[in-house]
Amino acid sequence: MSEPTVAQATENIYASLRADNADIDAHIAALKAALAREGIKEAVFDPTRLAHNNRSGRKLMQAYFRQRGVTVKFSSP
Repeated sequence: MSEPTVAQATENIYASLRADNADIDAHIAALKAALAREGIKEAVFDPTRLAHNNRSGRKLMQAYFRQRGVTVKFSSP
């Protein structure tokens, strides 16, 4: 199986978030590897696609991903 791209890994994370965080740690690890392969320093997420699109939800997501070595930014509306 081929390694996912950043876009594919990001989509997998959106799907995991909709599925009550199922396999989220595995998807974060895949995203981290994809970011490293593509030379990108941070993952960008669309806040409108998050289950909890409020400040505390976004900050919690950033903290959780940061603990796993991934910097998260959110795109502007």
